[in-house]
This record gives sequence, structure tokens and C-alpha cells, in this order.
Amino acid sequence: MQPFPENPEKILVRSTNWIGDAVMTTPALRSIRTAFPDSEIILLAYPWVSDIFRYSPRVDRIIAYEKKGRHRGLRGLWQLATELRQEQFDCAILLQNAFEAALLTSLAKIPVRGGYATDGRSLLLTHRVAKAPNIVVRHEVLYYQRILRGLGIPTSSNDLEIFIPGFEIDTAKARLHQLTGARSTSSLLIGFNPGAAFGPAKRWPAARYAELAVLLSKRYDAHILLFGSSADQATTAEIIRLVGKKARLIDLAGRTRLIAAMALIGECDAFVTNDSGLMHIAAALHTPQVALFGSTDHIATGPYSASAVVIRKELYCSPCKQKKCPLKHFQCMKMITSEEVFSALVQMLY
Repeated sequence: MQPFPENPEKILVRSTNWIGDAVMTTPALRSIRTAFPDSEIILLAYPWVSDIFRYSPRVDRIIAYEKKGRHRGLRGLWQLATELRQEQFDCAILLQNAFEAALLTSLAKIPVRGGYATDGRSLLLTHRVAKAPNIVVRHEVLYYQRILRGLGIPTSSNDLEIFIPGFEIDTAKARLHQLTGARSTSSLLIGFNPGAAFGPAKRWPAARYAELAVLLSKRYDAHILLFGSSADQATTAEIIRLVGKKARLIDLAGRTRLIAAMALIGECDAFVTNDSGLMHIAAALHTPQVALFGSTDHIATGPYSASAVVIRKELYCSPCKQKKCPLKHFQCMKMITSEEVFSALVQMLY
């Protein structure tokens, strides 16, 4: 295998597909930029993760992979390959592991294609990286950096990073002033993220979030922002119903663009979240957070941040990594009480 190009003029980087995974690739992107300061680095990403990278100095341009639109199906894949071929890339670095990523860059006739030799795609890669035996028991941030080292590209810091422009931060602050009025200096602004796209096994019960909201309201006169997508609106509505008038809740689920949600999370005094994309955003923004884990692996996908506390229960069946509790008792999440989350927040903030 020939060495990876030292001075490529144009690099394509295939992004991962989910918000949390995308955040965890930001150290790898920084490593690529550091290794190739004069190259044009272009990211291929789905539209729903593009805000993670939109203002990053690590990439020069983003190409939208519109898989639900003009790039749908085999015809759409061929069209995208044609578009990429016209760009005349010197090489491609595949942070995404799927077979499709290797097939696409092969169809685009990108001469150098590097990534993990998994998912039956070895023959489609010119530069294959073998998975280290212990990589699955380490954090995914290191998993993505390992791709680069396997290609002979030096890696830099593992710190997550997100770039939010000043005008988005100003807009977030103005929106908060409108929503909360003139908050007292002693009043806390707490973000709740009760959803998780993977499945219900990741989600702390809505009733527990409601109990925590009441505790925070009584003790700290808190304003609580409820984050999430439109798919989480039923959950946020349930939390609001259970709380009634006992706490001040502001429902933002499905009502913010990702970049706006990121700016708002950056303004929170603390964040309480399930294992999710927004959890990783809070980690990258250094927002103090309490992350609640049940079915998923806190070592591999926990918040990569010194400002985070993970709460989980040591059960024989956890982490099962299933979307729904296979034993139907859901004790890994039900056993986490609102009082212990409240206590963790108090210790974190004071």
C-alpha cells in the first residue's frame, strides 16, 4: 500500500450521519486540518448534521448529501458520484464506516480512498485501516482519530469543538430575554433533553424529568428549557402536563434549528440529558451536564468532557445496547431518581 498523499490539493471527508457521532469526529477533523493546512478540505454530510461544521475553520466547504431528496436511491447515488467526480478530489477520508461510503467514492473515481476495512468494503478502499482489538472498549473520539493514525496522518488534541458565530449567540440571548424576561441573578437556566433518537431504552422517564423540574424550581427559581426534535414533542408536553404550575418550563422541542439549539445550550447554566446528540453538543460547548445512561455504553459514547457527570446503574443486563428493554422492566433508567440527579447538579454548580 502506497503512503497516503503528503500534500493533496483537494480532500473529501465523509462525515458520520448522526449529530452525536458528528460531534465526536471534530477532533479528527482538526487533525486533518493540522496535517494538511494548505489543502482544500470538503465535507460530505447529511443536511441535518451540517450545522455542526458550518462555521468550523477545519473545513472549507460542505457538500450536502440529500439522501431524502435528489440523491435518493440508486439513481441519486450515481448522480452524487457524478457530482463528486467533477470536483476532482485527490483523496477521500471516510469517517463513516458504511459500505455505501466506500462505494460512492469509488464510483466518483477518487484515486485514494482511506477508512476502516469493515462492512465488506476492503476492495473498494485503496488505504485500509484495521480496527485495533481494543478500540471498541474506548471512547468513539479515539475510534475516529485511529482512522487517521492508520493512514499515517498525525493526530492532535482529542478535545471536542463546535464553532458558533457571534450573531447566533446574540440571537439566542435575545430569545432567552424574550422567553424568560428579566431573570434574577440567582435564577438558574437549566436545559432538559428528554428525547433520544435511538429508541425508548435511552430515555429517562418523563415523570422523573417533571420531578426534577419541581425540585429545581423550589430551590433555585429555575427556568427550564425543554430541548428536542419534533419527535420529542409528545414527551415535552407530558413533562409540562405533570409539572403544571409548579415550575417554569419553556418548550423548544421542534421549534429551533440545530445551530440555534446549540447557541441556547451554550447559554444554559447546566444541562440534563439522555445519551443523545445534544449531550455531545453540550460536552463540546463545556456546558456543565448530568448525562443519564441505561441501555448504552457510557465508556464508548459518554460525554467527552470534564464538565460532565454520568449517572447510571450497575445492572447485570446493562448496557444491553437495545432500542427497547428486552426484559421489559427498564430498571436501568427507572432506578435513577430525580433526587440523585438534583444532588449531582447542586454539587456541579456550587
